[in-house]
Amino acid sequence: MNGAGSEIAVLPGDGIGPEVVREGLKVLAALAEGDAAPWHITEYGGGAQYYLAHGREWESETEAAMPRADAVLLGAVGWPGATLPNGDIAGRALVLGLRERLDLFANVRPCRLYPGVKHRISDELKEVWAPKNVDLVIVRENTEDLYTPARGRLKRGGNTEVAIDTRVITQKGTERIVRFAYDLVRSRGRGAPADGVHRATCVDKSNVLEGCRFFRETFDRLGAEFPEVVRDYAYVDAFTQWLVRSPERYNVVVAPNMMGDIITDLAAVLQGGMGFASGGNVGLEHGMFEPVHGSAPKYAGKNQVNPFATFLAVEQMLRWLAGRRSDPRLLRQADRLERAVAKTLAAGTARTYDQGGTVTTSGAGDRVVAAIRAEPR
Repeated sequence: MNGAGSEIAVLPGDGIGPEVVREGLKVLAALAEGDAAPWHITEYGGGAQYYLAHGREWESETEAAMPRADAVLLGAVGWPGATLPNGDIAGRALVLGLRERLDLFANVRPCRLYPGVKHRISDELKEVWAPKNVDLVIVRENTEDLYTPARGRLKRGGNTEVAIDTRVITQKGTERIVRFAYDLVRSRGRGAPADGVHRATCVDKSNVLEGCRFFRETFDRLGAEFPEVVRDYAYVDAFTQWLVRSPERYNVVVAPNMMGDIITDLAAVLQGGMGFASGGNVGLEHGMFEPVHGSAPKYAGKNQVNPFATFLAVEQMLRWLAGRRSDPRLLRQADRLERAVAKTLAAGTARTYDQGGTVTTSGAGDRVVAAIRAEPR
């Protein structure tokens, strides 16, 4: 599969999405300099602003192209006033729609604090944790739970009397995300920063919720197949304070969809804020990668926001493609990008406003490109 290269579909989306994606494409171009790139990139329109302009979230040709791509790089989705007739935000097809259609069952959120980056535990940007103490991955189930369309309202006389959201936890969905988490512990090759233990932590609310009891039972049952992985447990409410207090204890964390959605944004505080938070939505055949900060309309067009989450999403995408296609070229390029990002951050010369600096979005991209060019090919 490694002869023709990987097909990457790019969806810049809304708000600051096109700005950060532009920088992501810039670093991909720098990685490809002097050698044939092991990928082919096609950019497509779509999203909430596209909906306002055209009355549809994307073109049918764009929708049809997504399953043909090996990976999707998404910028951001959402814009004030852009709402579908059913009440959903416009652009949903680009995010939740693709998760469902491509069966991207695992949401993978690395949380790593790089040297030179200050976490966001307060607006004073205090340095509490050493970077070596924040290096974990949160894996959340990505296709069910409260995100299924099992919901509705009871209306009488035009008034809503009852709103119902039904939580769906299935055996298939739980088993495959739990296996994914255990396999990730194996493949990471390193344990928790505090003690080196190859630990998988199940986060749930099994002291109250039946679906969580089933989730934890499945975690235990499948754990017997991974004797080298230490099983760990936390109720989600307690986990929120343990994560902030002792992030170095965690290696791989697995959770149902809704709880995972919440704790991943909390974890982003430890790594410097949403400007450093990347996410991969992966399945057996497809992957979609994105900075998870959203479209941030008030910053759109100002060339001001932090693009490092996009650089980390690109790195995550290249690593996933390298594994899927058994292509060492992709792995080498991912390693080059990771080193360039780390060197740029450690130098402290690319701090955008959220890190107390004045560097622009494009300026940060230029510095990473320079670091890439200084890397051996």
